[in-house]
Amino acid sequence: MSVGFCIGAFLVICVTHWIYRWRNPRSSGRLPPGSMGLPLLGETLHFFAPNDSSDVPPFVRERMKRYGPVFKTSLVGRPVVVSTDPEFNHYVFQQEGRLFQSWYPDTFTEIFGRQNVGSLHGFMYKYLKNMVLNLFGPESLKEKLLPEIEKTAQRNLSEWSRQSTVELKEATATMIFDLTAKKLISYDPATSSENLRANFVAFIQGLISFPLDIPGTAYHKCLQGRKNAMNMLKAKLAERLATPDKQYGDFFDYVVQELKKERTVLTEAIALDLMFVLLFASFETTSLALTATVKFLTENPSVLELLTEEHETIRRKRENPDSGLTWKEYKSLTFTAQVINETVRLANIVPGIFRKTLQDIQIKGFTIPAGWAVMVCPPAVHLNPDTYKDPLVFNPSRWEGTETNGASKHFMAFGGGMRFCVGTDFTKLQMAVFLHCLVTKYRWRPIKGGDMVRTPGLTFPHGFHIQLLEKQ
Repeated sequence: MSVGFCIGAFLVICVTHWIYRWRNPRSSGRLPPGSMGLPLLGETLHFFAPNDSSDVPPFVRERMKRYGPVFKTSLVGRPVVVSTDPEFNHYVFQQEGRLFQSWYPDTFTEIFGRQNVGSLHGFMYKYLKNMVLNLFGPESLKEKLLPEIEKTAQRNLSEWSRQSTVELKEATATMIFDLTAKKLISYDPATSSENLRANFVAFIQGLISFPLDIPGTAYHKCLQGRKNAMNMLKAKLAERLATPDKQYGDFFDYVVQELKKERTVLTEAIALDLMFVLLFASFETTSLALTATVKFLTENPSVLELLTEEHETIRRKRENPDSGLTWKEYKSLTFTAQVINETVRLANIVPGIFRKTLQDIQIKGFTIPAGWAVMVCPPAVHLNPDTYKDPLVFNPSRWEGTETNGASKHFMAFGGGMRFCVGTDFTKLQMAVFLHCLVTKYRWRPIKGGDMVRTPGLTFPHGFHIQLLEKQ
């Protein structure tokens, strides 16, 4: 009896000590305020809880009120410091590679690949970034992609106008995916025996979900979607490597050339993870941004009128109003650039940007231990009433006279520092060209859907169904 009692008491003491250590992590200094939540689970369930608020996510907003702009928490078993402070965020981005490095939870790494571009650092990251710029850099956009993007938008809009309704999020995602997949791997859905897009749909549905890998869960379907897509990419790469002299005029040609070099640093695993991330990033976020733009324009007819006038003015100045959009015309679309910036500010497609501390960091009177994660929270910055008057109002004119192409302490929709999104120019070009084709030749009316829900990433759970009508 006494032995059993002693064992029981010992276990209680051990568990109590473990819970205490969980709730009170060791630190060489003063940790930011906050709660670590339940052991192992932390505050993960609160973080992933769906909400339809356009304001700062409730998870962050409630803790800002309680603890201030910088607080600690625990997500998917990892201690995390969340920052809503512009100065703190700027410091994190500027110290990339010295005090901080890019990091995402193990679940994200499992999904995107162990050697995806977001998980690589130093020389390898710069090498891959330069590879991507070969396809999506300014020269390629100007000389090759602009006319292709316009033709794609015109063709799809024409097809949609012949339908009774079109679900805009799905339609724009398919349009952009098909264009990007063609440029990356010469994929043609009309002739391919496999539906690559379907695998990415399964992947996306579970991307920002609770990481429970058992059959039937969104996360499990996500991993299966990745597996199927990667198998297809592996098969395509093997086919290309077997016939290296055959040229397709796509990004895969460039990848094969790099792999064939004598002292290449590129591996097949890194190349495949890169292709996977590019396929995902190029269409999902852009289709969300385009759908949000059309929703905001629908709700703000005065903004739509100003946008339409800018594009009609360009057409009136041409010898042939129906000739293609030129690079000079695109660069002159100042109000369009303001509409795009205001959309991504208000939509907050990216709920968090993650980094990891490489050593103990002293900042703002707090110590962040080495190895801890830091989550920069763009929505809290973009919706700060001290920076943006009436932050929940869609007002593109607030950008008048300000820089709309880069990142700043108060605008980080495309990241910041050395990891500023390499596809930003490609995304903005696609949005501007699509809007040009849309507002000059079509009008539309909403049919149903359009509700935006965050889980915590942005979704349109009921889609956004519109009727597209050609202007007379």
